[in-house]
Amino acid sequence: MVTLIMKKIILGASGSIGSSLAKKLVDAGDQIHLVGRDESSISSLAGDLGASFTVCDVLEENFSEKILSDIGEEPINGLAYCIGSIDLKPLKLTKKSDFLKAFNLNLVSAAEVIKTFGDNLKQNKGSVVLFSTVAVKQGFPNHAIVSSAKGAIEGLTIALAAEFAPNIRVNCIAPSLTNSKMSSNLLKNEKIAEGIAKMHPLKRLGEGADSSSLARFLLSNESSWITGQVFGVDGGRSSVA
Repeated sequence: MVTLIMKKIILGASGSIGSSLAKKLVDAGDQIHLVGRDESSISSLAGDLGASFTVCDVLEENFSEKILSDIGEEPINGLAYCIGSIDLKPLKLTKKSDFLKAFNLNLVSAAEVIKTFGDNLKQNKGSVVLFSTVAVKQGFPNHAIVSSAKGAIEGLTIALAAEFAPNIRVNCIAPSLTNSKMSSNLLKNEKIAEGIAKMHPLKRLGEGADSSSLARFLLSNESSWITGQVFGVDGGRSSVA
């Protein structure tokens, strides 16, 4: 009997959460395909992990077709969209283009890549993991752009979980502020970073491994009875005073 070797796709694979997830999946014996826009980072990580990869920007036209071309007919049983943005400003300073870019990056491109690999995921009883933010559930000033875009991701999660059941599971992780290249500008001031950490009941900032550990579980068969859920990985900030 021939056993098919399944692959899992990680978009945003060079980021803090995506790169940590890639390492955890490989450690668990999974085959992975990495996607990112920084060729140097992605090719280096892929080389270290023995993974295939695609260099592309998810805001490019037909980016998902480029990934499909690189993967070909290989069976896919997992997809993690570890892509996000931090665009903080008061509403009076926002432009329509700010919201459109955030929605295209966080929501539209996620929907597009899931659509592209939907039949493949269905055939292999796959799992999809999306990423939101604690700022959807817990309101923060100056977060209108990212909160609305990520709120749409939570809606997409629940809608697709209903649409794809019982063949594809779809879940979402909502982290609080995590140490990463994306958050480095916010955290470069040590006192500000310490102050934000203290706002969390667990008194620290997130690390990529905090969210990637849950993502690995949700992509595995261990979570086969879980779909349509949004999980806070936020040091208790969304629910504990």
